Amino acid sequence: MLEVLTRVILVVAAGRGARAGGGLPKQYRLLAGRPVLAHTLEALICANTPILTVIHDDDRDLFSALATSLPTRVADHLLPPVAGGATRQQSVLAGLEALVTKGPALVAIHDGARPLLFDRALSVELIERAFSGAEHYGAAIPGCRLTDTIKRVDREGAIAGDVERDPLRAVQTPQAFRFPLILAAHRRAAREGADGFTDDAAVAAWAGHPCHVFEGEPANMKITTPSDWATAEARMAARLADLRVGQGFDVHAFEPGDHLWLGGVRIPHEQGLAGHSDADVVLHALTDAILGALSEDDIGTHFPPSDPVYKGAASRLFLRDAVQRIHRRGGMLANLDATIICEAPRIGPHRSEIRNSIADIAGLSLDRVAVKATTSERLGFTGRREGIAAMAIATVRLPPEADGPNGQ
Repeated sequence: MLEVLTRVILVVAAGRGARAGGGLPKQYRLLAGRPVLAHTLEALICANTPILTVIHDDDRDLFSALATSLPTRVADHLLPPVAGGATRQQSVLAGLEALVTKGPALVAIHDGARPLLFDRALSVELIERAFSGAEHYGAAIPGCRLTDTIKRVDREGAIAGDVERDPLRAVQTPQAFRFPLILAAHRRAAREGADGFTDDAAVAAWAGHPCHVFEGEPANMKITTPSDWATAEARMAARLADLRVGQGFDVHAFEPGDHLWLGGVRIPHEQGLAGHSDADVVLHALTDAILGALSEDDIGTHFPPSDPVYKGAASRLFLRDAVQRIHRRGGMLANLDATIICEAPRIGPHRSEIRNSIADIAGLSLDRVAVKATTSERLGFTGRREGIAAMAIATVRLPPEADGPNGQ
């Protein structure tokens, strides 16, 4: 039997986001170390409602990677994504059509690049106002009163008159509707070639359905331009007020071989490093530093050297797992700092590649990764060239109300 839904949230995330800059579509660009869309989905999950995401067909791998980093409580509410169209309007219709068999009574349509509010209580309140309005009026959208004086200007830029601002509203999402109403409106617009609508309320109004405007939230910003990123980053940093620092240390002895792994980089050498996995001493120290900041035991607890599954495993898997633990608790990794202690091989020629590798594995920008190297002045086991040691520090930011270790 097909599952029938009472209400559902449709997230539109199929755009290219060119105005935001940065290469990747803006919904996948990092905000406080995580994709914007991940923040959006986590904010929406507070409504305890199934979520359908409409994505660009080229972004399936990006979305899949994002979905695996989400807490279980979020991932469990995600419906399989569907591919959108060339315009926002076409993408919304594709999402609505995918929901037909589930027959929801209400649908809330939200922008993927609008990560809602960083206050969970306010997010719940806004979403509930949307669904309540849709149930009562058929169509309901959030709008904020304008506080700035509004002027009309002519083509030369001269003031042509004042605009009365009291009846004006800056419209946001989520916009909520009775499902049959908005589905019929979008189908009719597609059938008659009516396009160019900038939001779903406009589609509903064009089809003859008045929309109720309820009070929006000024902090419910949409990320569109480069300047929006600075604002969003500042808000996120203020939210992630629980600052943690963890340290890690690891040692591996040399063994016969022709290469070794440091920071995820294969380095030719007359000896290898002994270990159950690939013996990447740098990634092991970094992993332990993150686990220390999270107070989640150590690398040996999560990846026991007695487990044959990890025999010869690439240590990048360990570091990625540690980073995902941060994300599942709604936090961000702010910085990684590693020091390699050895007489050989020389680290200098490989430092840049190691930094890039760590940044890629951890999902950090390069300016948040430091790699240093030193010798022990020929003292101790490193001085006798018996092995390599690494020390690491990780800086982690978590929300004060961070969930427990399992992200539940």
